[in-house]
Amino acid sequence: VQLQASGGGLVQAGGSLRLSCAASGRAFSSYGMGWFRQAPGKEREFVAASSWSGSSTYYAVSVKGRFTISRDNAKNTVYLQMNSLEPEDTAVYYCAAATLGYGSSDLRRYDFWGQGTLVTVSS
Repeated sequence: VQLQASGGGLVQAGGSLRLSCAASGRAFSSYGMGWFRQAPGKEREFVAASSWSGSSTYYAVSVKGRFTISRDNAKNTVYLQMNSLEPEDTAVYYCAAATLGYGSSDLRRYDFWGQGTLVTVSS
């Protein structure tokens, strides 16, 4: 599976961005999907995850209520809608796929990773 993340950019605090992650391969609809982020000098951290069907979603406390993960299995794409962005959200955002069909906050559960897209939030 190859994952291609896009949609990052520069946005002012309080603004919104939508990240997309396009996946190759026919098994996408069976994968759990996650978004993680890594700020400069920090470890990669969990942001959001979705089960294979999208019926179960999970969020980090720091983004709950502001970010929404969704997926379109017909398009082999998972999205991360980010609202009310804060400077602390500045990071490279990565999408990941887990052959286990449920989403997880544990990055070790993921088998495939995209290349990352940079999100910069100015104050």
